[in-house]
Amino acid sequence: MYHKILLPVDLNEESSWGKALPTAIKLCHTFDASLHVVTVLPDFKMPMVGAYFPKDFSKKAHEAVKDAQHAFIEEHVPETINTQSVIVDGSPWEAIIKVGKQLDIDLIVMASHTKRKFVDYVLGPNAEHVVHHAKMSVMIVR
Repeated sequence: MYHKILLPVDLNEESSWGKALPTAIKLCHTFDASLHVVTVLPDFKMPMVGAYFPKDFSKKAHEAVKDAQHAFIEEHVPETINTQSVIVDGSPWEAIIKVGKQLDIDLIVMASHTKRKFVDYVLGPNAEHVVHHAKMSVMIVR
């Protein structure tokens, strides 16, 4: 039923993957699907944002996240699962949907954040935006 499963991960926030990762792994084993672990970085290349950072900051940030994501995959994802590391820039929910389309993802597995922060009240949670705007199936794990 599923061939490609996308798992958005904030490497600094275990609540973004703690419950969703075991579900994604089980689905990958059940359907012999590949797992695509995506981490979204802020878009440091935007002129308004980039002016506050050194010129090579974006490149260094990508390299650091790439290393951290590979370590995350080695530690948490069984070697039996075909896994791809994906790092993108932009708004989390928009980047998740964009990557899902580019990789022809069948299912996005996301954690639901129960902590309400001020930004959630202003912008709405990323999971909610992904559910409303994605054209592929989305599973929210609570």
